[in-house]
Amino acid sequence: MKNILLLEDLPEIRSWLKTLVTQVFPGAQIVECARVHDALAQVSAQKFELALIDLGLPDGTGVDVVSALRESQPDAQSVIVTIHDDDDHLFPALQAGAFGYILKEQSRELITEQLQRISQGEPPLSPSIARKVIAYFAAQAKPQANALPHVQLTERESEVLLRVAKGFTLPEIGVQLGLSRHTIADYVKQIYRKLNVSSRAEAALEAQRLGLFGRSR
Repeated sequence: MKNILLLEDLPEIRSWLKTLVTQVFPGAQIVECARVHDALAQVSAQKFELALIDLGLPDGTGVDVVSALRESQPDAQSVIVTIHDDDDHLFPALQAGAFGYILKEQSRELITEQLQRISQGEPPLSPSIARKVIAYFAAQAKPQANALPHVQLTERESEVLLRVAKGFTLPEIGVQLGLSRHTIADYVKQIYRKLNVSSRAEAALEAQRLGLFGRSR
């Protein structure tokens, strides 16, 4: 990571987040912003590989920055860092293109571990958030028993997808299924390609919509 955007209005939180980011991504150029307006100006002015974005800012919502990055810099990874774990904050952020969703209430050690997953290609999505995503869509509507989904996953792909959606890391899934991390990574790529998604959260959403969880063991 060379250029990282850090959007957080509270100085003390912005300071410890910067410390964590510096530890995980040494040598990265960190651009700090406290308002949506300033962050949008930075997005227009330079390229970012990663953006850590708070949701509740003095002049608006961080979702606007997520949307701007997705439109103008699709390769940039937007990660929400917030205290909000409710549906009204979570789903708009994911739909806007957030790559990950981290809760500030977690320990610094856990947040550091989640940030480290980014370099391994794993979205930093809290397990509790992954469970909330699945539960939310399961409650919305049950797929018809006779309806055939547009996407067919193999039994192994379904096993991997279930564990990805539940928040397990690639090495953990490999241990559970008796496969190497690299093999699991290949399965995840195949699943993402079949579902036409690019993140763990989107995969869970699409799989639930298609009724794949109900057919998985």
